[in-house]
Amino acid sequence: MKKYIILIPLYNDWESVSQLIKNIELEIPKENSDVSVIIVNDNSTEEMSMKDLNLSNLKSVQILDLLKNVGHCHAIATGIKYVHEKTDFDCIIPMDGDGEDKPEELKKFFELMETSSPEIITANRMKRSEGPLFQFCYQIHKILTYLMSGKIVKFGNYSCLSKQAAMKMLSNGSLWLSYSGSVVKNFPSISHINSIRGKRYFGPSKMNFSKLVVHSLNISATFREIIFIRSTLLVMFFSYAAHATASSYFLIPAMLSWIFMLFMFYLSRNDDLKKLNASSSNIKDLTTFYKR
Repeated sequence: MKKYIILIPLYNDWESVSQLIKNIELEIPKENSDVSVIIVNDNSTEEMSMKDLNLSNLKSVQILDLLKNVGHCHAIATGIKYVHEKTDFDCIIPMDGDGEDKPEELKKFFELMETSSPEIITANRMKRSEGPLFQFCYQIHKILTYLMSGKIVKFGNYSCLSKQAAMKMLSNGSLWLSYSGSVVKNFPSISHINSIRGKRYFGPSKMNFSKLVVHSLNISATFREIIFIRSTLLVMFFSYAAHATASSYFLIPAMLSWIFMLFMFYLSRNDDLKKLNASSSNIKDLTTFYKR
C-alpha cells in the first residue's frame, strides 16, 4: 500500500478535528496500513485539546504549528511544501477538519490510487448539505468561475495528490493563490471520485457568502491571462458600440470591464512562488501527538 499523509488545516476547531481523526481511524484498513495525519495548526488562539482518541490503525498524528495565522489556503500550501520536503510519502490528501469532507470517502481515494495511480484525484461535489440559499449561491459561483476563466470547478480542497502532482503544484505560485485554481491550472486531465458534502461536527459552517465570493474570484484570478484577453475584447466591443451608436452608455460596461480586469490582477498578486517558498519560515515546530 502507498504511504498516505492526510493534511488538515485547522484554526480553533480542536473539537471537530478530534472527531474527524476518530472517524478517519475507522476508515483505515486494519492491516498493512500506512496512513498518517498532519494537522497544520494555523496559529490557533485556543489551546489544543484532543483526548481519548484510542488510535491503532493510523500510523501517526502530528501537529505542524505555524508562527502566525495565514488563512486556510496558505496553511494548506505550507503543509504541502513541508510534507514534500521533509517526509517520506506517496500521496497527500488535503482535507478540511470540520467533517464537511467525509472520511468515509477516503476509501475511494485509496482504491483508485492503488489500482490506477492517477496523478491527482479530486472529490467532485455531487450533493451538498447546506441550505437552498447557499446551494443556489454555490451554483452561481460555478457559473461565474466558468464565465471568467473558462474552467468548471466542482471540487474544493478534498483531493489526493501523488508525489509528482505535489511537485508540479509547488513549481509555480498559483498554489499560494488558490488550491482549486492551481489544480485546474496545472492538470488538464483530472481523475475524480463522487463526493457528498457532509455536515460540520460542531458549530456553524465557516463558509459564508462573502468567503464564497472571495474563493470564486481567487480561482478566476489564477487565469488572469485569459481574463485579460476576455476583458480586452469586451472593452473593444463596448467601445465600438459606443462609437457606432453615438451613445455614451456603452462606455459604462467598458469601464467596468477594465476595473474588473485590474481587480483580478490585484488578486493575482498572491500567485507568487517566492511567497510559497518562504512559507517554511512561518513554521514553528512539528510535534508528534501519536505514533504507532
